[in-house]
Amino acid sequence: MTGRGVADGAKLVSINTSKEKGEVKTPVEEANLVEDYGIEGDVHAGSEIKQVSLLDGSEIEKMEERTGVELNSGDFAENLTSEGLNLDSLPVGTRLRVGGEVLLEVSQIGKTCHDDCAIKDKTGECIMPQKGLFFRVLEGGTVNPGDEIELIKEGN
Repeated sequence: MTGRGVADGAKLVSINTSKEKGEVKTPVEEANLVEDYGIEGDVHAGSEIKQVSLLDGSEIEKMEERTGVELNSGDFAENLTSEGLNLDSLPVGTRLRVGGEVLLEVSQIGKTCHDDCAIKDKTGECIMPQKGLFFRVLEGGTVNPGDEIELIKEGN
């Protein structure tokens, strides 16, 4: 099912993890998402509301154009970098299937940027407060770059 905010062919382009808070995340080839927990081995897993974070690559590209700074997946500390998602059209409650197994539900839009934000120091601004999506893991499983992202249920 495609719909508001999810283009045909939407996919996962990068999976990013880190061991410590406050650092950019590093791309990995595969990740195990655990139900009601997050990405196994990522420092941000275990939160009740913000188990997995996502940013669409188009937002990273817009930031590069605005600032002239070269940016990569994971630089905003997002766990998942997608292609083909309109983040402004995915309200809380939206459910997305990633690959064949994982089911995510938007639990929060944006977050307060912390004072020692590495990307804000690098570019002068951070887009996670406005564009970052946070999810709860409803059904766990393994994800890989290239996995399709499908709209399962539109949110509020």
